Amino acid sequence: MTDSLLLKGLNPSQIEAVTAPPGPVLVLAGPGSGKTRVLTHRVAYLIQQCGVRPYQVMAVTFTNKAAQEMTGRIEHLLGGRLGGLRVGTFHATCARILRIEADYMPLTRDYVIFDTADQQAAIKAVLDAMNIDAKKYRPGAMLGKISTAKNELIRPQEYRASSYFEEVTGRVYEHYQALLVENNAMDFDDLLMRMVDLFQDHPHILEQYRDHYRWVLVDEFQDTNTAQYTLLRQLAGAEGRRNLFVVGDENQSIYLFRGADYRNVRRFEQDFPERKKILLEQNYRSTQIILDAANAVISHNIDRTPKRLFTERAGGARLALHEAYDEGDEASFVVRTARRLMKPNGPYEPRDIAVMYRTNAQSRALEEAFIYANVPYRLVGATRFYGRREIKDLIAYLRVLHNPDDRISLMRIINTPPRRIGPKTIQELEAFAARMGLGPGAALLALVDQATMAASRLSTSAAKSLGEFAEQLAAWRVRAAAGVTVSELLSDIIGDVGYFAYINDGSEEGQERWENVQELRALVRSDGDKGEAPASLGDLLEDIALVADTDTADADAPSLMTLHAAKGLEFGVVFLTGLEEGVLPHSLSLDDPDSMAEERRLMYVGLTRAKDHLYLSYAFRRARWGGSEDMIPSRFLNNVPGELFEAGAPLSVTQARRRDRYARAVTWERTPAYPVAKQSAGAGNGQPKNAGRPKFKTGQRVRHAKFGVGTVIASKVMGNDEKVSVNFDKVGRKDLMASFAKLEALDEE
Repeated sequence: MTDSLLLKGLNPSQIEAVTAPPGPVLVLAGPGSGKTRVLTHRVAYLIQQCGVRPYQVMAVTFTNKAAQEMTGRIEHLLGGRLGGLRVGTFHATCARILRIEADYMPLTRDYVIFDTADQQAAIKAVLDAMNIDAKKYRPGAMLGKISTAKNELIRPQEYRASSYFEEVTGRVYEHYQALLVENNAMDFDDLLMRMVDLFQDHPHILEQYRDHYRWVLVDEFQDTNTAQYTLLRQLAGAEGRRNLFVVGDENQSIYLFRGADYRNVRRFEQDFPERKKILLEQNYRSTQIILDAANAVISHNIDRTPKRLFTERAGGARLALHEAYDEGDEASFVVRTARRLMKPNGPYEPRDIAVMYRTNAQSRALEEAFIYANVPYRLVGATRFYGRREIKDLIAYLRVLHNPDDRISLMRIINTPPRRIGPKTIQELEAFAARMGLGPGAALLALVDQATMAASRLSTSAAKSLGEFAEQLAAWRVRAAAGVTVSELLSDIIGDVGYFAYINDGSEEGQERWENVQELRALVRSDGDKGEAPASLGDLLEDIALVADTDTADADAPSLMTLHAAKGLEFGVVFLTGLEEGVLPHSLSLDDPDSMAEERRLMYVGLTRAKDHLYLSYAFRRARWGGSEDMIPSRFLNNVPGELFEAGAPLSVTQARRRDRYARAVTWERTPAYPVAKQSAGAGNGQPKNAGRPKFKTGQRVRHAKFGVGTVIASKVMGNDEKVSVNFDKVGRKDLMASFAKLEALDEE
């Protein structure tokens, strides 16, 4: 392919990047600006026009899918085989080199790579060996801390703790690494850290690879962590070998929780002061109105390279802004509008429409709206709401309360959270049930009777663990028979079994699972608008089953996804939902400038997924933290000039706060646009209404009905609830949610 053909169709900035002279090159590529095209054409240009041999080129990215796409494009440009050119993910590239250089590691060439389940099992084995309680020191939280350390190139001997939990983590980290070596294994973070160590400890090996890979190209550079950047600097940091070509966009760095550090862009400029810097600002995706909105939002982030996205597309629809009453009304608006836009009556194929939101928990109302409207949808990068582990757990508890003969549900919850009921104990229960001529659930409840327990022939350990669970189950059934609401029953279950501590280990995934639990709590509450009687447990379970059992997955259907899952995608029509303070931006970011900047980047990513039409929505009220709150429109909406909206500017935050105060004295009448499960009354249910300050204070003595007396060691407001860590005199530390724990303060300050 000639030079002219290779550069045909590229704009001036793209041509400048593709044909850049040897040396470090930083390409800052806005969304929809053709960055993958630039990177692949750069590879082809080096080989065809500059005489670079294919095996001297290494191109790295972050996903196998992206690597495959790059490989296909380069093969097409080169007209055939790659001739030794390496295109792959960081981890795959490191794994291959480490196998070749295994003689320099404490592992053999046939080492294995532990996946997440393997890592969890390894950490659990270490905790057991060190006699550390896995309930207090969750393996998932430990792995999160260890992973962060490895990404920052902090080895076990260098780990420094700032809390007792981290001190324990440091000791676990050391033993965990030893266990990996014993098993001739590495985890994914090891692949990067050991690669850096190999090059650092054996300069002659580094020199060999510098000589071999003389040209290094990197896609999605803003998503690199410390280990990845260090590796790149090792390979391309020597004089005469500084041919490092990186493509990225600080504005689209949204994986802080995975260790990604957009500041590597600034480090690159400091470490390679002679670098050539090229901006790709021409967008081939969106209308100028959409780009102007995105530019306006991201301009409020200060630590970035200014870019002004522009397009040659003429015209374009203004942004549509919708205020809904609540998440159900918002979902109804989305489905109603999407149906109008889809063929045969509208101009768009169903697959051209996407609905985006900040957290997975928000999908519940949207999924139900699509199901009730009989509109197929596709859930991208997540499990359907009613298929999520934590939701299935709690629904199983409710099903057993309603029907103790439901053996499937009983077996799901009998040791969830762990209560020392293993396979052997279950065998004893089933044998006892067979002798009694009962199902396992009925037999379990029969053990509440002391005479039956005495005649049960259960072992001492089985009698103790089964008896405790039987009493708990019986107590819930007594309350159910007394007419308490489903909301109160669910709160009792969550609090009594310690489900918060079980499901939320402090990781991003744990927080997300807890948000899903809170969404389920909100579902079973009544909004009080119609004065309806609370739904019975049976009615509620039937309504949930009708929704959960509906399979509407379809490839040619609107897509539902989080903003994190949306990166790299594009759609003709985008609905960006939940634009409220505490949702987007997320409540956990409100006091952290770095996190707030990342929330703004998430908004930017969402806006720039849209080609033609962009619908923004926020709710007047939203179910959060198990209750219902009056909401304030997101501050990000105020960044968008009013003339870009169909009907003018949205409420400012100040206006919204005034409106919010007024709204507390009035009722917004509405009629649901689609059937919803009847919900239980009593939205308050003892939920503390925190005003930013915790009710419980460090050092305060408290009493819990089950755990006894203890001392508060930490407390933190989370939405309308409060997470309280208590060191109980008899059972040690427990992390509790105040709305469930019903703690009694023994001394007031």
